Amino acid sequence: MEPHLLAVQSAFPPHTIGQEDAAKHARMLFAGRRDIDRMMPIFVNTGIDRRYSCVPIEWYLEPHGWKDRTELFVSNAVDLLERVAHALLDEAGMKKEDIDAIVVASTTGIATPSLDALIVERMQLRRDIKRLPIFGLGCAGGVVGLTRAADMARALPGAKVMYLVVELCALTFRKDDLTKSNVVAAALFGDGAAGVILSTDGDGPTFGASGEHTWPDSLNIMGWDVQDDGLKAIFSQSIPALVGAEFKTVLNAFLQKNDIKLSDIEAFACHPGGAKVLDALEEAFGLPNGALVDSRETLREYGNMSAVTAIVVLQRMKLRDNPRRTLMSALGPGFSTAFLMLNPE
Repeated sequence: MEPHLLAVQSAFPPHTIGQEDAAKHARMLFAGRRDIDRMMPIFVNTGIDRRYSCVPIEWYLEPHGWKDRTELFVSNAVDLLERVAHALLDEAGMKKEDIDAIVVASTTGIATPSLDALIVERMQLRRDIKRLPIFGLGCAGGVVGLTRAADMARALPGAKVMYLVVELCALTFRKDDLTKSNVVAAALFGDGAAGVILSTDGDGPTFGASGEHTWPDSLNIMGWDVQDDGLKAIFSQSIPALVGAEFKTVLNAFLQKNDIKLSDIEAFACHPGGAKVLDALEEAFGLPNGALVDSRETLREYGNMSAVTAIVVLQRMKLRDNPRRTLMSALGPGFSTAFLMLNPE
């Protein structure tokens, strides 16, 4: 029995940051870089118009430590997750007592008790609910976390599994970090939350084959470097080149293992890591440039929300209304890629 997609929803914090405004503040904050004028076009080339932030843009101008960042992370993350959870229950026509298991993924902050425990307490979910917190998957967390939720639904036939993901990338910004990675992060990342309810009972698209690949000797491509005042972004400029050179081989291995033809895939729900990454993915999938419309529009409207973004792309595609054989994919720290198939019921 395969799990069905019963609901998919998202929520965003209140502060909107236009890309022009972000560029203006970045030029001021990164004035210490001699090559800042040469780097400023990155704010245009990302393909992003705006992003959402859990803090106003003035917050970025002041120094912040672990205590400040963590308090803001926990408060805003739980608020956003609660909004997503209520929207999911409304869409699925369920009560909170119907949820048997909860999976929560995030990589942009820490919380112990974990976010799943906090949302169980906030919403007064069932006391026997099964919980699975996931940390450290970065941008791949949307697809990998959803895969783990689907695995749980298969192991618990009939159970209603709620998968939630939240990323508050804004809170990792460090104004005195003049590295290129921090400039790229300032141009690219946004905040948001999303989620899914799935179960072997119900109707809608079904979750099928999944797969992952972790490249050797790639730990320094993406991740966090823990500093005294917060998390420092590790963000290699080689990601588009790696995707262009090696992603297709990994993709073909996944398809062959699961007896899937690339020509049979009708739609792609790809995490939009950036405009150049999307260019490389389109080439790997044999698509014309610009074909990944839902991924590009999600990037344009929300920026890269790390693990949240792939779920927002999935929501944008409205597969429950227009079911298609769809491949989800994402890249993240490890350095890894993840695949997940959704099939018409």
